[in-house]
Amino acid sequence: MLPPDSKKKSIVRLLSREELALWRHVVADVVPRGGRKRVTPEALLAPAPSPATPMILVAPVLPAKPSRREPPPLAPIEKKLRRRLASGREAIDDRIDLHGMTQAQAHHALIGFIHRAVAQDARIVLVITGKGGPASETSGLERGVLRRAAPLWLREPSLRALVVSVEEAARPHGGGGAFYVRLRRNRQG
Repeated sequence: MLPPDSKKKSIVRLLSREELALWRHVVADVVPRGGRKRVTPEALLAPAPSPATPMILVAPVLPAKPSRREPPPLAPIEKKLRRRLASGREAIDDRIDLHGMTQAQAHHALIGFIHRAVAQDARIVLVITGKGGPASETSGLERGVLRRAAPLWLREPSLRALVVSVEEAARPHGGGGAFYVRLRRNRQG
């Protein structure tokens, strides 16, 4: 612990005209969230510093309050549920196999599948992507694309409000070539 007299004092300075011009350029297309006011650049402008005046940096601090419309971050599947799924004691409500599809076909099929599963009040679904294999140097095709893309698609805004968890499936359900997806309950019906 530092002695009280050796604590560093924070020095803050106002923005120069050049920094203000840069700031205006950076925030030109930024829209404030939900009814908040935009910080005016004039409030950030400082008079030209004199040698006797210490340099003080004042950057606008916009409140970082999360929007209520944003879904919470993905949660892990509980250990007990994961063990029950792996052992077969917990049923998988539905499954989709994306093997042999292009990325565009698989993405479209996955979105439709998740929406249908939520409408049918499914709790846990299995998304099978395949593991992919080593890419051959002669084919020039990338392997395992769906395996890498599916978890990202499930985090997109169009599906994120419906998805609670995404985790690699246990070995009996495909291991690294499949994912357990836990869905939110359908509250409309």
